[in-house]
Amino acid sequence: MQKFLFQGLLRGALTEPPPRPEDAMLAELGQAMERAAREKLGRSLAIREVDAGSCNGCELEIHALSNAFYDLERFGLRFVASPRHADVLLVTGPVTKNMKEALERTYNATPDPKWVVAVGDCAFDGGVFAGSYACVGAVSQVVPVDLHIRGCPPDPVALLKGLIALVDKAG
Repeated sequence: MQKFLFQGLLRGALTEPPPRPEDAMLAELGQAMERAAREKLGRSLAIREVDAGSCNGCELEIHALSNAFYDLERFGLRFVASPRHADVLLVTGPVTKNMKEALERTYNATPDPKWVVAVGDCAFDGGVFAGSYACVGAVSQVVPVDLHIRGCPPDPVALLKGLIALVDKAG
């Protein structure tokens, strides 16, 4: 047992470092997001994330937007707990039969004007879950979608670029 313990201590971490986006590029994207939200809405962009049946890969990337590295609240992007306070619904995963009604209710509870963003390949066309007995299908089969952000999962920078495109398109 001691042999394995010492090997583990001497060997170090087996993971590779994550790719680092350029800090200047991230700051520029964030400032563009803040500027667009302030011009179009007059305030910060409020987002409600809805998991309609995903594997949680997209949620990990969405939650990374709030971590210390991205910290996107400083750029006028905030997540809200209620759809009644949201401007944008970020929907992940293929819509399962169990989540269809919940997604419809969340959509109806969100005040107008509202935007729906389908995040990930599964939300776009069902991804690897397409054709499953438990899935209704893509998000667009349940609620109208304004923007698709492709990827499995899309990284936080892609999510930010998509949100900037959404707000720019709205004007």
